[in-house]
Amino acid sequence: MSRDIKLKERWEKLVDILSNQFSQGEDLDLDAIIFLIGVQELGKLHREFKKDEKVNLMHIAICRLLEPYGYYEFDFFDAEGWPHYKVKEQLPSLKAGEQSVLMKEAIVNYFIEKELID
Repeated sequence: MSRDIKLKERWEKLVDILSNQFSQGEDLDLDAIIFLIGVQELGKLHREFKKDEKVNLMHIAICRLLEPYGYYEFDFFDAEGWPHYKVKEQLPSLKAGEQSVLMKEAIVNYFIEKELID
């Protein structure tokens, strides 16, 4: 089976699982899933987040998702428990569709690692 077809199948399965768990019948979009990963990585699951914290959560998720690709490296946790990453390599210029595929692939790999999907 081609890599793209396998990624599409895994992505659809993942969206279905997460949407059933975290939304009221609507499919979660890419940004919502990135936000959930940020919350997971922060480890403070049951609290409200301010707007700037939500942006920071998405940044944490993106750094964590792209860490295996060599773009970021975990640096430290601050006094409030927020993870910080440093840039190892600048992201290449990608078209919007290419960015989306990279993030979906990274998200699928993250949830394979977490054993939510296979």
